[in-house]
Amino acid sequence: MDDAGLLEVLDRSRGLGFLGPGSVRVHVDHAAGFAAGVDAPGRFLDLGSGGGVPGLVLARRWPGSRVVLLDSRQRRCDFLAEAVRTLGLAARVVVECGRAEEAGHRRDLRGQFDLVTSRAFGPPPVTAECGAPFLRVGGTLVVSEPPQDEAGLAAAKGAERWPPDGLAPLGLAVGRSWVDRYRYQALAQVEPCPSTYPRKPGIPAKHPLF
Repeated sequence: MDDAGLLEVLDRSRGLGFLGPGSVRVHVDHAAGFAAGVDAPGRFLDLGSGGGVPGLVLARRWPGSRVVLLDSRQRRCDFLAEAVRTLGLAARVVVECGRAEEAGHRRDLRGQFDLVTSRAFGPPPVTAECGAPFLRVGGTLVVSEPPQDEAGLAAAKGAERWPPDGLAPLGLAVGRSWVDRYRYQALAQVEPCPSTYPRKPGIPAKHPLF
């Protein structure tokens, strides 16, 4: 299916309320920016896939990658499953419906991915705690960052939003950041994430690590 087909799928996603306002093309460009700072992974997981951005866009961009789209809401998972079939991606893209705090303890998902992507999943400590368990050592968590004019000084300095002392218990370290129209931050999985993480559903948000 061509790009027009992808845009049609994402336009339907927006109509269902799964994507924010604005041009669907803008959402596609934002998703494509994740790929500007990393190599195509063998396997990646999109955390909180929602309306399919960036997961569906990156799955199309990286035809050699195997992909898991994870979301906790059944309506969104149903949409994603239909989108995967429509786009002809079913041979290598799987939709998993469930909380990241629970999925991160599954043997078939934990420590299995080269890359985890996150666009508006949650604040930094929640995203880090929920994303790290899926990564193998040497893998990367890439997060879409707020525009600098919205996030201020904290956005300008990754170590302030992503403090090394806060990331270390998860086996993460601050990696590179880049701008490709939008801002992105990479976190490197330098040690295995301890089995105590992620904590039970809701706890990472109620009692953040940093």
